[in-house]
Amino acid sequence: MAMSGGKDDGSPMMEMNTTPLIDVMLCLLIIFIMSIPVATNAVNIDLPQATPPNANQTIDPVKNKLVLTQQNTILWNGAETTEGQLISLLQATKAMDPEPELQFQPEEFASYEIANRLMKDITTVGVTKFGFVGNEQYRVFGKE
Repeated sequence: MAMSGGKDDGSPMMEMNTTPLIDVMLCLLIIFIMSIPVATNAVNIDLPQATPPNANQTIDPVKNKLVLTQQNTILWNGAETTEGQLISLLQATKAMDPEPELQFQPEEFASYEIANRLMKDITTVGVTKFGFVGNEQYRVFGKE
């Protein structure tokens, strides 16, 4: 009875047996994968600290409007505010029962980075009644 690839006459096999080579390569691959350090993608962000709101910043029990202007000014119901004061206002609205609606309206050329930070602050506080308003002004006419 012949072995794989050999002849019955007893002549040696002429092909190289690659099975041990593949086994060694797989073991080396596993060792290299295990030796790679775990990648940690930590991004350090300086989050704003909550500060008490100004006297002219009121909280409407039904709906509040947050506007980000082209000059990167944050407006809460028409009054200028800082990001730290915004967090305090959002926490105060979250504590109300029922929670008032928060309407977010970034202007056309407002900073995307600041708008993204504001949305991160909104989700961090845990506001549940949140929506975008004013998007209809950017609609392209004729493509309906």
